[in-house]
Amino acid sequence: MFAPPVNRLITELARLPGIGQRTAQRLAFHILRLPPEEALPLAEAIKEVKETVRQCEVCFNLAVEPTCRVCQDERRDAALICVVEEPSDIIPIERTNEFSGRYHVLGGALSPIDGVDPEDLHIEELAKRVEAGGITEVVVATNATTTGEATALYIADLMRERAPDTEVTRLASGLPVGADLEYADEITLGKALSGRRRL
Repeated sequence: MFAPPVNRLITELARLPGIGQRTAQRLAFHILRLPPEEALPLAEAIKEVKETVRQCEVCFNLAVEPTCRVCQDERRDAALICVVEEPSDIIPIERTNEFSGRYHVLGGALSPIDGVDPEDLHIEELAKRVEAGGITEVVVATNATTTGEATALYIADLMRERAPDTEVTRLASGLPVGADLEYADEITLGKALSGRRRL
């Protein structure tokens, strides 16, 4: 329908998550309307990030050096590790300003149906970090999904077996602040009840 380069741009944009064919077309035509000095930095940023960003050697977060900024920060509590599924999960935790420890990125969640087994994730590396000593608590912050819960239980069992002195905790789940009870589903309300605490 369009010139081959335009079709290629639309096809590549449509491969991005959450971008359908129409949105890809709108983005492509927006990029075409931009002057070169505004459009080319996008292409350069994509090229730069693919050439320079890698995984941190310690926690598997995104890094441009051998270790990420969090692992390099001496002010962070090295005895406290928060386990997340993806590097993007670190951002909302950091926004809370409530966590001062370090992270460990698994690279996904256990899902035997999808062929994701413990060996496919950075679970063994987590166990080795904890076994090396100095870790007092592992906070499991995987998503509150079936795969996230299965991953959390697997990690808890592994830690009990290989590092019994390390406390393993899970992020609390339940009602969001400002929510009405009448709109809560049974599972969310059940989690809120089982995780209740003294006032």
